[in-house]
Amino acid sequence: MTEELEQILLQMTQPDNAVIQQATIKLKHAFKDPAIIPALCAVMSGSQNPQVRQSAAVMLRLRVKKRWIKISPADRESLKAVVLQAFMQESEHTVQHSLSQLCAVMVKHETPDSWPALLELLNQSTKSVDPHDRQVGLLLLNKVIESNPEPFQPHYCQLLKLFSTVLKDHNNPTALYYCILTLTAITTYTGTEHMNQMRAIIPSVIVALKHLIKADQSQASDAMEVFNELMESEVSIIVPHVADVVRFCLEVGSDPTLTDSLRVKALSCIAFLIKLKSKAVLKQKLLLPILQVIFPVLTAAPPPGEEDPEDAEDEDGDGTDNDNPKHCAAQIIDTMALRMPPEKLFQHLMPLTQTCFASDDPYQRKGGLMCLAVLAEGCADHIRTKMLSSVLHTVCQSLSDNNQVVRSAALFALGQFSEHLQPEVSKYCEELMPLLLGYLSSLNQAKVGHVTKAFYALENFLENLGAEIEPYLPTLMDTMLSALNSSDSLKIKELTVSAIGAIANAAKELLVPYFPPVIESLKGFLTTTTEEMRALQTQSLDTLSVLARTIGKDVFSPLAAECVQLGLKLTDSIDDPDLRRCTYSLYSAVSTVSPECLTPHLPPITTIMLLALKSNEGITAHIGEDKTFVLLDDDDDDDDKEEEKEEFLEEEPQTDVHDVAGFSVENAFIDEKEDACDALGELAFNTGLAFQPFLESSFQQVFELRDYPHEDVRRAAFGALGQFCRAQHKVWKENPSELNQQALLKMLDVVLPCFLETVRSEPERQVVMAILETMNAVLKACKEEAFKDPTRLKEISHVIRDVLKKKTACQDSDDADDEEQQAEYDAMLQEFAGEGIPILAASVPADSFAPFLNDLLPLIMSKTKASCTVAEKSFSIGTLGEILQALISSPGGQGLAGRLPKRLLPVFVAGVKDGDAEVRNNSVFGLGCLAQAGGPTVVPDYPMMLSVFSNLLSKESDRRVIDNLCAALCRMILSNVDIVPLEQVVPALVARLPLKEDLEENQTVYSCLALLYSHSPALMVTLMKPIISSTCHVLGNKEVDEETQRMLAAFLKQIAQQHAADFQGAATSLPPEQQAHLSAVIGSS
Repeated sequence: MTEELEQILLQMTQPDNAVIQQATIKLKHAFKDPAIIPALCAVMSGSQNPQVRQSAAVMLRLRVKKRWIKISPADRESLKAVVLQAFMQESEHTVQHSLSQLCAVMVKHETPDSWPALLELLNQSTKSVDPHDRQVGLLLLNKVIESNPEPFQPHYCQLLKLFSTVLKDHNNPTALYYCILTLTAITTYTGTEHMNQMRAIIPSVIVALKHLIKADQSQASDAMEVFNELMESEVSIIVPHVADVVRFCLEVGSDPTLTDSLRVKALSCIAFLIKLKSKAVLKQKLLLPILQVIFPVLTAAPPPGEEDPEDAEDEDGDGTDNDNPKHCAAQIIDTMALRMPPEKLFQHLMPLTQTCFASDDPYQRKGGLMCLAVLAEGCADHIRTKMLSSVLHTVCQSLSDNNQVVRSAALFALGQFSEHLQPEVSKYCEELMPLLLGYLSSLNQAKVGHVTKAFYALENFLENLGAEIEPYLPTLMDTMLSALNSSDSLKIKELTVSAIGAIANAAKELLVPYFPPVIESLKGFLTTTTEEMRALQTQSLDTLSVLARTIGKDVFSPLAAECVQLGLKLTDSIDDPDLRRCTYSLYSAVSTVSPECLTPHLPPITTIMLLALKSNEGITAHIGEDKTFVLLDDDDDDDDKEEEKEEFLEEEPQTDVHDVAGFSVENAFIDEKEDACDALGELAFNTGLAFQPFLESSFQQVFELRDYPHEDVRRAAFGALGQFCRAQHKVWKENPSELNQQALLKMLDVVLPCFLETVRSEPERQVVMAILETMNAVLKACKEEAFKDPTRLKEISHVIRDVLKKKTACQDSDDADDEEQQAEYDAMLQEFAGEGIPILAASVPADSFAPFLNDLLPLIMSKTKASCTVAEKSFSIGTLGEILQALISSPGGQGLAGRLPKRLLPVFVAGVKDGDAEVRNNSVFGLGCLAQAGGPTVVPDYPMMLSVFSNLLSKESDRRVIDNLCAALCRMILSNVDIVPLEQVVPALVARLPLKEDLEENQTVYSCLALLYSHSPALMVTLMKPIISSTCHVLGNKEVDEETQRMLAAFLKQIAQQHAADFQGAATSLPPEQQAHLSAVIGSS
């Protein structure tokens, strides 16, 4: 059989498909022969043709992998001997590679210690004096350890000694390569006993990589993965060598003679290190050296006759944005912005950007703009409060630059600012809108890629304008509708449809006059069947969803049922993840307007979403060199059920990870999973009882994704789990029953512990923020139901404490002084945790909460110091105020609040004098809540508080602070009406009405006026005119809640009945339309 098999394998190597097909049939037949394994061994050892020997080794590996359990012990021992013998006598590298992979598969089935001959061979060859033998031994060592690192753990100390010797063998780059790959493979499994050896080896790794770069840049790029692996699994090994690793990576990343992929790998290492250990980078004073090296990379001009990828246009007008050194340099600055204190970063960064803007080289100016753009997200507060005017001035000037490369970068920067620097950026509307509208007026002349950037800036700017968009709406919509009707470019139409969505987000009901022509245009795009129209069709679905949420229920409801039918029809006829994703968003949007339209279609809708969550579509395994043979080893005994059962028990995956060179996941399928999670959560909440039959299956499938590899999917999954809890709570409240309550409690018992555990262990900060936000929403909705488990209050409080103390996995905790400045996003994470404290205060009796408040209060108060940032002071003082507000209605809350004035009064009084309006606002709110929650205990402090308020009232110009001052005075009166000098306070209060900014406080203000009317009617009658005048701004105001409107109407009716003449006199001084409105309110029953 051996000769026949060799002939067949030889035919498989011929460049003739017909010959290969015939050989494949013969080979499948040969595989049915029990003697196939000995025959393959003979060919592998004895053939003169290296291709045939390699094929035999590959096929033997596939056979062994699937059938090891069926090979007799004697044959296994014989096979082990043959393979090692073949390996020792083999001279061709490709065959050695395949033999080493065969050994690796056998080691997976056997432990290394049960194959002493392998260990002996590895020991001899890796220590051989012959460089070639060492190289081959290290190849074998790499393959067997990569396939199964854990069983080799007892040998790690010995291996690390070997590595430290091999890494000095600089004349043998292949040995260096396999040595570093093997070190990478064991890193995750090393223990504390290996730390010193691992740390000691790092300098040798750096030197070895320098030699490897000279020999083979592609291998060096693979080997540099060792740094990422070390950082991800055991960053403390790298920390003592941070400076050396950074210098080495900077050297590689800035060398234009090296390949882009190697430079990208080096620069990515720096970004990853900053993400994980920014404090170590700052401590070792590496920030400036990094910036000085990467700035020339960021601002480098492309080679003559070429463009940067983002400036080059493809057919769609989308710049191709592959990974390249320039992109990575910007990514490093982006990571710094997200991970470092802005003060420290800007001190070094601003001089570099100023040099860029002063340069005559357009690529220098572009680099400066790219730098400002990527700073916007991570350093938003710093830019908004300290330098917004100057950076916007720079960007506006650059929008008129004579070079399109610079103008494009300015548009990108403006888009980033518009997204991240709200609401302050919108205040520059008058300066920015003419510039943006100017770009739109030349739609047809400019390059599509440049127009794309103009739309990006325009969309982000418009989206946040709100009602301020009104004066620009006619021009904007004329331009948009004209582009939809007249442009020949599908890309321009797609951008226009997207921009209409952004306009709708700002304009809301103001867009109603333009709704018919917009819908008419969208209908044409939505029903298309051609592939080239797909992107436009998908964007039209997205914009339709935005319109459903913004245009108003009355306008959109008639289209709701048609939208659901359209979505189902599209997913039935077109297999496209982006399109499906947009239908999920459309169903969610419709559920906010007309949930009943979805009820009959929930079975197909949930089915398709759950399939998307389960699907592995879009995940590609990259198979290694022997993919040709994978199909040859199909189960050849289809009828033998026992054999099938045995194979099932082996639990060998169809494609072993050993065959796989890597995995890649298409973004569209990740986005689809993310949007399916979001949509299921929202549908469950909005459709309520109708969703109950689908809740359990949806919950289970989403729960499976809580540890999905991609962070955006994990984040969406946790968000949906929170929505499911809130949905079940709503169903129980609307349909009270023991069954519904038990279902809620069961769900909370699964979800809340899962949230708490993940907050502690999740490495990605964004996911942790999302969980904290979702958990807060669940606790706020479910209140006492969430605390049925007696340990839950303690568990949640301790997790909040751990985040505030920076003790979770996603926080770069350091034993150094925690009072130091921190990155804005680190502060934001702590804010999400802090927001949970008032929710706890509102959900449990004060006596239960008191010990945990004592634990958490110092952590919040530590952020109220004068040296803290504005954002920290605003958050901490606001949180203290909200805790007090929660205690007002909490059982036993007055007793707990009464113990706090000594600690909190100095903080609030200092805050009232702060230079920032938001800090003053929150301090005033806190004082008012302290007066109301603390009851009699605070009475001695009333004179001092009134003096503080009087002083502030005389000079305050910020309307929100004035509104909160009014509300705080009202809280003092509501709490202790007899202590306040009403004759002085009430006229001053009424003079500041109506409230202009903080309309929620109308409830506090008019509750107080109603109390005053019953307590001191004579005083109130003297103020009748200004009181009645102020109420006209509240009655019928859509931004004031219905409960406040009803209370105010009852108050006015009471005055009109009891003091008819005074009331009438006050009413007649109003404008006619206000008089009519007031009469209608008084006249209604």
